[in-house]
Amino acid sequence: MKFLRFTLLVAGVLSLSATLFAGSEPMVNDEFVHKQFGDNCSMIGMASIKADLDGDGVEDIVIPARCKKPMMDQAEQSYTVVDPYDAFFGYSNPKITTQFASEDPARRGFSLLIIHGVGADSWHAATPKAKFLIVNLPFRDIYVKKIAVKKKDRMAIYVEETGGDSMSSVLVWDGKKYRYSPLGSNME
Repeated sequence: MKFLRFTLLVAGVLSLSATLFAGSEPMVNDEFVHKQFGDNCSMIGMASIKADLDGDGVEDIVIPARCKKPMMDQAEQSYTVVDPYDAFFGYSNPKITTQFASEDPARRGFSLLIIHGVGADSWHAATPKAKFLIVNLPFRDIYVKKIAVKKKDRMAIYVEETGGDSMSSVLVWDGKKYRYSPLGSNME
């Protein structure tokens, strides 16, 4: 009798845990990145960040990754390669800027993968609203906070850049594309 109660208790716990996790969102891992952006991209060990970046009320995601050949899977995986960093300095053609050498060879190919969510499934929907692969941004760390743009608060991606001057910058969705803006250095 005790064995039967124990078995029913374990079965009930397993059933409850299966119900609780059945509707959970997918894990962000290399398999998810390969499904969304192709086999040329893989995670780099930094945590992904979830926030509403485009202001539509639906959660989006930013995934730090390394992409060997960002232009290769663009048509097949339906994402847009953008280079807001070099666009700020006057040259924004990613077909050419993806060929630029990185200052630090160990960070070559570091990119930000951004998925704009749609509907109740948000960023993990079968067909997201939009996908972007941001190249040539020299990031050491990223985080998301609000910023005032033209008297409106918007979510932005704050970037701690690599290099000796400890620059920080911000990426903001303006409704059509991501724009880069330097914020300065911490003067240490």
